Amino acid sequence: MRHVVFVAVLGLAIALALPARGQTPDAQALRNEIGQLRKDLDALQKQYGDRLALLEGKLAQLAEAQAAPPAPAPMAVPTGGSKIFNPDIAVIGDVLGAAGKNPVNGSPALELHEAELSFQAVVDPYARADFFFTFGPEGAGVEEAYITFPTLPAGLLMKAGMMRAAFGKVNELHNHVLPWTDRPLVTNNLVGGEDGIHLAGLSVARLIPNPWVFLEATGQVFYGSSDVFTSSRRRDLAYVGHVRGYQDITESSNLDLGASYSRGPTVSSAELAGPDGADQGRFQTQLYGVDATFRYRPLRRSIYRSFRGRSELVWSRREQTNGLQRSFGYYVSGEYQFARRWFAGIRFDRSDRADAATTFDTGQSLMLTYWPSEFSQVRAQYRRTRYAQSTTANEFLFQFQFSIGSHGAHPF
Repeated sequence: MRHVVFVAVLGLAIALALPARGQTPDAQALRNEIGQLRKDLDALQKQYGDRLALLEGKLAQLAEAQAAPPAPAPMAVPTGGSKIFNPDIAVIGDVLGAAGKNPVNGSPALELHEAELSFQAVVDPYARADFFFTFGPEGAGVEEAYITFPTLPAGLLMKAGMMRAAFGKVNELHNHVLPWTDRPLVTNNLVGGEDGIHLAGLSVARLIPNPWVFLEATGQVFYGSSDVFTSSRRRDLAYVGHVRGYQDITESSNLDLGASYSRGPTVSSAELAGPDGADQGRFQTQLYGVDATFRYRPLRRSIYRSFRGRSELVWSRREQTNGLQRSFGYYVSGEYQFARRWFAGIRFDRSDRADAATTFDTGQSLMLTYWPSEFSQVRAQYRRTRYAQSTTANEFLFQFQFSIGSHGAHPF
């Protein structure tokens, strides 16, 4: 009996040790793979659980930081090279020379005609300041010095200080931005010459909304003495009005039109007082002007080709002891760029004289200008002028200009 039991147990052990009938090695491999996938799934669950706990901790910290008041940021201290308190400074030199004869209005053979020193900066978010000082053979002076407020209510732009009046085009231009070495006869005879209408005053400008063109109106009031207007009492004010319209004709050309009016005292009231000191009245001068500028600059050849045509017509009504003088003058000018740094120009002038309307002067000029760079300029001009005294002057004028520093743009 013992032998039978032993044999049975041994057979059962062998049966359990051997693989079951019908089971193959491939099934065992699948069982092993399932076990490995279960281990990988457990590892991924643990990894994502750790990341989720970390993100929840960061979110809690962020919520606490937003609930607390923010710490003040440190104030930035300007470095030594900062320009926060320094204006843009520039110096422009203008050297003129002349050859030939002009017995009526001669000029030196060589002279430093003008050196302009400019200071320009933003005062605060609501204003900017511009100062232009000139130095020449006749001494130093203030070309312009004014503050500009560009953000006034109703879209107004206001200036206050010493400035050139917005009468026409040439009167507003400084010498170094003129396309000629001199100023036209109509400017010299009727609008005060190089100084022009240049007084202390207030200026207010505003854009006029419309769907057609850029339109701007400017009104100005001045007090002081110039070659055109003279003030001696507080109520001796000069007034200037200017309307300007601008419109693109094509993608390469545009047209700028303007109309101007000015009125002010010509002679101080003290000079007109009678023997008893009573005011006998004041002389007045009125100026009317029309200006036009056409510009052409092709987009693809803008550094090689361009053209600019200008013209101004001025009517003067000047009261004098010998009666009202009605004078008229104009100029027509054109400048053509024929190479990258070369310009050729021509100008025709005709103007009556403000104090003697029955006499007039005429002139013609040819110009050639070369720009070695944006900071220097060389210009030659042949000028022929026939004055009212039946005197003809033929002159060759030349000009050298150079600049250093950052100089802001002037009206164009």
